[in-house]
Parts: sequence; C-alpha cells; structure tokens
Amino acid sequence: MFGLTTWFTIGTLGMVVGTAMLAYGILLVPTERRRQLALAALVPAIAAVAYGLMALGIGGLATADGGTVFVPRYVDWLLTTPIHVALVALIVGASTRAIARLAALQAATIVLGFVGATLAAPLNWLLYLAGSAGFAAVVYLLYTEIEAVADDEPDDVAALFRKLRAFVVVLWLVYPVIWLVGPAGFEVMDLETTALVVTYIDVVAKVGFGLIAINDFVKMAAATDETADVDAVGGDAQVAD
Repeated sequence: MFGLTTWFTIGTLGMVVGTAMLAYGILLVPTERRRQLALAALVPAIAAVAYGLMALGIGGLATADGGTVFVPRYVDWLLTTPIHVALVALIVGASTRAIARLAALQAATIVLGFVGATLAAPLNWLLYLAGSAGFAAVVYLLYTEIEAVADDEPDDVAALFRKLRAFVVVLWLVYPVIWLVGPAGFEVMDLETTALVVTYIDVVAKVGFGLIAINDFVKMAAATDETADVDAVGGDAQVAD
C-alpha cells in the first residue's frame, strides 16, 4: 500500500507547506533579518523540488552493489546543508572566510557520502569515514571558532546561535546512522523504510530550523519594542517632574 512514491509525495507536500509557513514568517521579523531568513525558506523550497522529482520516479541511480541511490536527494543536501551551517554562523556575524570554510566542509561531506553510496566495499566505507571526518570538522568549528564569535554577541543572539547549532548537530547525526544501517551500509533497513525515515527527518530539519529562527527573532523584536516603550515612559516622567 505504501512505498517510495508515497513517502516522496508526503515529503513534497511537507516541504511545500513548510516553505509557505517560512515565507509568511519572514514578514513578521525585522527587515534586517529577512535576507537571512529568506535563505532558510529557500531550503525547503529546494527540497520540495527534489522530493517532487523523486515522487515522479526521476533521479534513481543504480549502485555498484545493485541498490539504488537517489541523485535529487543528494543534490538537495549539497545545496541546503551548507546553507544551514552558513546561516548558523551568519547569525552571530562570523567572517566570510569562516562561513565559506564551514560551507565547503559540509558540501564535501555530502559529495563523499553520495560517491560512497554508489560504490561497493571497501571504497564505500572509506568514503563514509572521510565524509564523517568532514562533518566532525564542521562540528568542531561551530563549537570553537564560531562559538568564540558568539561570545561577543548579545545574549539573545548567542542563545539563538547555540539553539540552532544544537538542532543542526543533533539532528544531522541521524543521517550517517541511517547511511550506516540503510542499503548503502549494513542493509538493516530496506530502501522503503530508509526513505520513510529520511523524509521525516528532512522535513523536521529543514522546516524546524526556519521556524526556530523566526520565532526567536520575533521575540527579540518584541523585547526591543517593550524596552523602548519603558524608556519612553521613563523619559516622559522625568520631563513631567
């Protein structure tokens, strides 16, 4: 009854709805943050195209061991995961060089994961380990170099950075585990089950990231407005005295 087409169709719908939600949410945040959040909304939009193609049966590639790897999924990840790590660093004003290094490392993990998924053992395992090392480097930079930048930011901005960093790192750790137990690794999960799990994680990761950022920026703007109102009232009272 359920199969790849079902999960990919659900993924398409989830990404389309998520894109619409984030597009509306962008209108609620201060103007200076809208450009950053437009990138967050672009992420599920890209994924919606990828899931739409897979739902139509486009992009399946036969692997060396007779399995199937979906090219649109990896193209989606190649574009969207560097955007997410770049946004995490951009929120605290990290340098262009640091952001480029993070994005390049993240892109490398996806390329290595894709090539590894198409090859047979032992090359697939070598590339899996290389990709995992790339992701470890991304995590290291986020918790060292970018953390140092965040320490100089206001508390609310630094708190959002740490929240999104934890969201990305914890959720993305699931992907290499899925690779490991899925058809590209030990084949504990079959292709359909892997598609179901990846679809669910993808929607949560791509839409959830944007919703967290929008919610926190709206709260920051409201807190700033309240502070301004209190200052104005205090100033009026002093004038009256």
